[in-house]
Formats: sequence, C-alpha cells, structure tokens
Amino acid sequence: MIVIFLEGALLGLTLATFFGFGPAFFALVQTSIHRGFWPAVLLAAGIFINDLLMVVLCLMGAIQIVTEPSNSFWFGIISGVILIIFGLVTYTRKVITEVPENGELPIKVSGPRWFTYVAKGFFMNFVNPFVWIFWIGVVVGISAKFGGNQKELFYFFGGTLIVVLVSDITKAYASFSIKRFLNMRTIGVFNKVAGVGLIGFGLFMIGKVIVDMFT
Repeated sequence: MIVIFLEGALLGLTLATFFGFGPAFFALVQTSIHRGFWPAVLLAAGIFINDLLMVVLCLMGAIQIVTEPSNSFWFGIISGVILIIFGLVTYTRKVITEVPENGELPIKVSGPRWFTYVAKGFFMNFVNPFVWIFWIGVVVGISAKFGGNQKELFYFFGGTLIVVLVSDITKAYASFSIKRFLNMRTIGVFNKVAGVGLIGFGLFMIGKVIVDMFT
C-alpha cells in the first residue's frame, strides 16, 4: 500500500507543479500577503475539502449531474461570471496601511472570520470546471487501473490530496515570507495582476462554453 500511496503522491506533485496556478492559486497567494499565513492555510483547507468532495463524488458517480450536456453550459457561464466578479474586487482592492514606530509599512486589512476563508477556498475551487474535468479523468482512469478496489483507491487519492494540501500551504508560507520585501506599490501591482488573472480565467470559461455550444 505504501507504493500505491507514493504513486498518488506523485500525481499530487504533478498537479501542484503543472496545474496548480489557476484562480485558487491567485486567491491563495493574495490572502497570504494581505491577511497572513494562517488565513491562507484556512483557504488551502477549503481547497482541500473541495478536492476531497470532488474525488468522492466522482467515485460515487454523482458527478454526472454537472457533466450533463444540458447543465454544462450554464455551469460554465455562472462559474465564469463569479470568477470575473472575484477578479474585479481583487483589481480594485486598496491596501490600508498604518505607519508604526519602526517606520515599516505592514499590510493591514480587516478580515472575515475563519469560516469565510475556508468557504472562499472551497468555492473558488468548486466554480472552476477545469478542476472538475481533471478529477473526472483521473478518477475514471485510476479506478480502472485498480479495478475499483476501494482500499487501493483510498491510499492512492490519500497520497494525492495530502501532497496537494502541503503544496498549497507551502505556497502560502512562501508568499507570506516575501511580504516583508514588498512595498505598497508592489502589493498594489500584484492586486491588479491577480485581478486580471481571475478575470481572464472567467472570460476564458465563458468563451469556451459558448464555443463548445456551437461546435
């Protein structure tokens, strides 16, 4: 079972390295810079819970509700609109600062309660249809490989999800660590870049479902 767990961990490392830079990544890094390390960890926890739920739903076959052709169009449109809204809020966000006695300029933004961070991480991942597509493909392929053996699937996806969670926490820590080297102008630029990135993902999603509808 250790070998199976390591195989899953390798998949998680691949996911975190090559596919871990979507909307949730922008939200994770921005939260770490603006709110702090632990709020970003809560955001990562929300992403982890969503990934876990997706894997369970895929294994149960309930994912068909979302992938039905009649539902995919509106799911894509709504997801794109939500990401665009997130992007506009991020782009226009202003950093509130106070100047302490040592002359440094910390980033201080009044923050919501812990549950809000978890919910945001969950929702940001949930509305990304590419995450759904990824897990559908992986679960179908891996289930076939292990012949539907529940124990082996548990170890495999356990390794995958744990590595993804550790990767997200590492990204949050790295972002938090470099915050001290960033000034207010740099943070403002990052807000705009993150906002444009989120808006771009949203527009791409909307465009893709419209193109798919006519092809």
